[in-house]
Amino acid sequence: MAAKKAFLLRMDPALFAELERLAQADLRSVNAQVEFLLRDALARRGAKPRPPAPHKDDAGGHDE
Repeated sequence: MAAKKAFLLRMDPALFAELERLAQADLRSVNAQVEFLLRDALARRGAKPRPPAPHKDDAGGHDE
């Protein structure tokens, strides 16, 4: 699996509480719920996340 980008997100405590409630109802973590909602919002707008670019380490090319 590709590495995920970590970042700090500040939000209203009431919004976070609602995300927690939704996440629990869907048996997800809050992080997974946020990612699910963002992917859903992008899909509704017709946007598709680009696949990650291959890392130099993934290209191989070295013999051991």
